[in-house]
Amino acid sequence: MKAILLLEDGRVFEGRGFGAKGTTCGEVVFNTSMAGYQEILTDPSYNEQIITMTYPQIGNYGTNDNDWESDRVQVAGFIVKENCDYPSNWRSNRSLSDYLKKNKIVGLEGIDTRALVKHIREKGAMRGVISSAELNVQKLQAKLDKYPGLVGRDIVKNATISKPFVWKEGLWDVEADKPEDTGKPKYKVVAYDFGMKHNILRNLASRGCEVHVVPADTPAGRIMQRKPHGIFLSNGPGDPAAVAYAVENIKKLLGKAPIFGICLGHQLLSLALGGTTYKLKFGHRGANHPVKNLRTKEIEITSQNHGFCADLESLKETDVELTHMNLNDNTLEGIYSKKLGAFSVQYHPEASPGPHDASYLFEEFTRLMDEWKKKK
Repeated sequence: MKAILLLEDGRVFEGRGFGAKGTTCGEVVFNTSMAGYQEILTDPSYNEQIITMTYPQIGNYGTNDNDWESDRVQVAGFIVKENCDYPSNWRSNRSLSDYLKKNKIVGLEGIDTRALVKHIREKGAMRGVISSAELNVQKLQAKLDKYPGLVGRDIVKNATISKPFVWKEGLWDVEADKPEDTGKPKYKVVAYDFGMKHNILRNLASRGCEVHVVPADTPAGRIMQRKPHGIFLSNGPGDPAAVAYAVENIKKLLGKAPIFGICLGHQLLSLALGGTTYKLKFGHRGANHPVKNLRTKEIEITSQNHGFCADLESLKETDVELTHMNLNDNTLEGIYSKKLGAFSVQYHPEASPGPHDASYLFEEFTRLMDEWKKKK
């Protein structure tokens, strides 16, 4: 079936639809990962975004029942150069197209994704609409005009949980096809769910943490009632400045227990520490972004997914150490406050998909919790 992508600046791409038939609006962005598309599709940080994969063929190893990073597919739409309808992998039980169809996600293939990515890099990420149900550009433009985009909106409310729960499952053992045994937990961690990936929870559990996951708007007082050894601030979608209630709660928690933030959690912690945030031109998304650890001078290849960023200059006058820097554009990738026992990174040390260069940060969190336990 024919399908169309219309960008807010009027550019049109015509291709073929796959997955579900329909029409969807979102922010059109691109991801440079060569694999891990199922994890990308289910990452809550992609809520209300239409993902374009730069790798030309996607779907060649199918999808399965285990590689989910949340309870549902989160993206607004999915764009690829070529969709593979005949996957080959021992874990696969459904093609990518069938997977999208089952989860009611509109897909678009057969367009020049290189041209689309180049356009986004030059013009910036922008609102767009893809449709396999309506091909009239004027009608699609009218629909797109009503879509507000991400800036200034609280998208976290679309991705967070409604009720608290406790997570104990460790990292997945692929050969055994089950989670690894985590043993008796050593730490109690309360994790704010702003749109959290499951592999973050698995990494924490595999390092001795019993993770109490709470909704994004949980008051700081209720967090401390649980008597945590540490507090975790998760990844999530959208504009951090629009999640003011989270920033206020983090301010009240600073200094009460060690805090570790990832991605949106990093941005929210930066705001709570007195910094500011801004929207990147086209964001950082993929599994191959180089980051320099300013402490060790080592380079980490990282997994990233964010369209907003903490302002480096806004934090230079605060009591915050700048720990990591993006080598592609020199944007801020990590901070640490020794006085308050809080640190965060902009990228994803839990991977899924991506390299594991930065998994040591979970040990940094447990080490910090051990230090605070000794102080008490």
